[in-house]
Amino acid sequence: MNSELFNLFSHQVVSSSMKLEYATIKDKDNFVLTNFNCKPSQALLKDKDLYKIVWCKDNSASIRVDGYEQALEQHQVIFCTPLNVMEVAIEMKGLVAFVFNKEFFCIQTHDEQVSCNGFLFFGSAQPQIVQLREKEKKHFAMMLYFFEEDFGIRDQLQGEMLRSLLKRLLILSTRMIKEEQLPPDITNVQLDTIRQYNLLVEKHFREKHQVQDYADLLFKSPKTLSNLFHKYGNKTPLTVIHERILLEARRLLLYSEKTVEEIAYTLGYKDSGHFSKFFKKQEGVSPSLFKKEKSTFRRE
Repeated sequence: MNSELFNLFSHQVVSSSMKLEYATIKDKDNFVLTNFNCKPSQALLKDKDLYKIVWCKDNSASIRVDGYEQALEQHQVIFCTPLNVMEVAIEMKGLVAFVFNKEFFCIQTHDEQVSCNGFLFFGSAQPQIVQLREKEKKHFAMMLYFFEEDFGIRDQLQGEMLRSLLKRLLILSTRMIKEEQLPPDITNVQLDTIRQYNLLVEKHFREKHQVQDYADLLFKSPKTLSNLFHKYGNKTPLTVIHERILLEARRLLLYSEKTVEEIAYTLGYKDSGHFSKFFKKQEGVSPSLFKKEKSTFRRE
């Protein structure tokens, strides 16, 4: 990239109240480039069907994810699934968000090519965050420029052009995740087992709470899974299950009218006392106190 072009991309100023949208009625595609500085873009945060990639472009910022404060440094990028409840103050400046539904770009369908399902979006109960290095800053700035250019071209190829740019962004991000988080000696087969485990937990965490349940589905032993996760990082297979249950419990306590007993039943606990004991051990407070404290904080 020559210096003149780099300066053009790197010094882009995101316009205030930006909301560029591509949508089709027939295919129900939806892709939006925004900064959440207007009411229509704020409404996207309440849509439960959208993936959200938020780039903290111009400065540090603070957002809320699933009821918790999340500080972002400049040039950090966070990847949220439709499951994550995100809150961004309308006056928050310096963010760029790529927001899309599965009809526009299905993570599962494109998994083989993009290899992001299980790493960018489903690798953990907590959203992934990456720090852009100098090379990636240039790439993200360049892609932002082309995204904005293509939003201005209304023709039959617009959707495919935007999808191609999004796929490039996902591939670049996946490479960063792998370089930063994966040991160099882990094989593709082992990575696929970890990915499949995470996806199975996502599918069955409400009724299957033991590692043995998932080991059976994968035709592996619990010991094999334990050794594999030890090689992959510092989480155990059981931790993955517990984090997913806890995340859902937090969401239901904060964003639903369900009672603790109803939430316990929803999450597969026959006895609400067992659920309360689990929650308090993980969170440090009882479910009822958590709901009261967090609800009071959010109102303030």
